[in-house]
Amino acid sequence: MQNNNIISHSPEQLAQIGNFKAEVTLNSPGRVNLIGEHTDYNNGFVMPTAIDKSIIFYLKKNKSQTQCSVTSLNFQSTYEFDLSKPDETGEEWTRYITGVTEEIKKRGRSLSGFDCLMFSNLPMGAGISSSAALECGLAAGLNELFDLKLTPLEIVELSQKAEHNYVGTMCGIMDQFASVMSKENHVIQLDCESLDYKLVPFNIEPYALLLLNTNVSHSLSTSEYNVRRSECEQGVKLLQNWYPEVKALRDVKPEQLEAHKNDFDPVIYNRCSYVIEENQRVNEAAKALERNDLETFGKLMYGSHEGLQHKYEVSCKELDFLTDFSRNYDAILGCRMMGGGFGGCTINLIHQDFVEAYIALAKKAYYEAFNINLTAFKAMPADGGKVI
Repeated sequence: MQNNNIISHSPEQLAQIGNFKAEVTLNSPGRVNLIGEHTDYNNGFVMPTAIDKSIIFYLKKNKSQTQCSVTSLNFQSTYEFDLSKPDETGEEWTRYITGVTEEIKKRGRSLSGFDCLMFSNLPMGAGISSSAALECGLAAGLNELFDLKLTPLEIVELSQKAEHNYVGTMCGIMDQFASVMSKENHVIQLDCESLDYKLVPFNIEPYALLLLNTNVSHSLSTSEYNVRRSECEQGVKLLQNWYPEVKALRDVKPEQLEAHKNDFDPVIYNRCSYVIEENQRVNEAAKALERNDLETFGKLMYGSHEGLQHKYEVSCKELDFLTDFSRNYDAILGCRMMGGGFGGCTINLIHQDFVEAYIALAKKAYYEAFNINLTAFKAMPADGGKVI
């Protein structure tokens, strides 16, 4: 299936882009994660891919030494800043930009004044990592514009650091890796410790990926993300009393955790148990794809959601409702919440002939349950960020 990332500009935006006269134009995609949630910052395994929804960057030098501007065409909002005086207190979206330019400078690369226009067709708040698309796209665009000779992996790593050091979200490396390194019609089986990865063909026809956006974002999402990371670290520290070789939960065998269950606070035990089981699900899912066993893959997706709901406790009633609703239809092989949790999307492995009918059924049921309008979109694996 060919990916058509159709970007629809208004006449005013087209005029603005035409007058801008960009030197570099770059496409930076969002991502979905098929399975392997909250495992990346535990040095575990994930299965993401870039998708055919993205942010387009238009960049040019502006002949000044340090003055820069970045404009969002979606919101007609401009951030002007001085490269020599980093502002770490602005609106959140501006801190991603500051973070990228500062992390580039930390790597000994020189920037001068530039101007940038951005346009996105990524649904905001849907858990498809618009933040990584922003970080990686800006970093890759500046790399091209100023011939910085950063490798793709350096772009991944500095973009992650930008989020850690300037936004305060201690994310794993999955989102940035997928946004840069993906290949169309494949998913990535990624080891987040070694960064070894394998491109697994994603031949799912006559099935498709359907994302249903709850259009809710509970306020717990950022704070609880960092809490979960801390809880996992507590589990590792306790396990090191018996297994000093353990550096992260990816090193722990299920029987090792089970042997010391009574030594754990029940909450910490559940967090650790989920991560260990989810790592196993990712590796089983890759094997299922390789033998084109979509039914097993779908069951693993449901297992992932149950773990996120009951053991890791990052789901919410809206995500649980949509996952439970999907079980009523044989045309859906699997469904799970996707992303950090507390809102965002479910990802559904669904027969393509049932997509439109299911969207209508789900919208009706969801509105009746929550008085909220559901939005839906299909997504397919696409290439990572690249110059157009």
